[in-house]
Amino acid sequence: MENNTRQMIFDTTHRNDEDKELIDDIVGKAFTFWQAVKMGGVGSKRMIIDEVSPTFSTYLNTVDDLNYGSIELRPNGILIHFIKGLKNYTWPIPYYRLVIYKTEGISFHSSGNFIRFRGNTTYQENKTFFERLINKKNEFTQNHNHGINR
Repeated sequence: MENNTRQMIFDTTHRNDEDKELIDDIVGKAFTFWQAVKMGGVGSKRMIIDEVSPTFSTYLNTVDDLNYGSIELRPNGILIHFIKGLKNYTWPIPYYRLVIYKTEGISFHSSGNFIRFRGNTTYQENKTFFERLINKKNEFTQNHNHGINR
């Protein structure tokens, strides 16, 4: 795990039970196979990363290679997966810290950091996934309001 005071990026190239437990604590355990089928899937198609916050630039390919990422739904948040060379990285974002902006593509923000995906064909192919994600976030927010705005 790479850790600064504001954000956690996990190196998920190899299985690490301690990191898996931390990720599960942040966004919940992965949905079961049948839950995922019932939901219509819990993962996005691979998308091109256009831009990231300066803190995250060290986790991306610096040459002219394209950077790709995908998103996984969890009960309490999302995982954004991306690759640099032979290493896999995961950024867990709990729903209560997740902010989504529709720009030329779509960007995900949390705790002062962001990742923006290109608005190309793969973005269009992921539209139903994004609707599912927004519905899960809204559902989580409604269920965890804890008396705010009542």
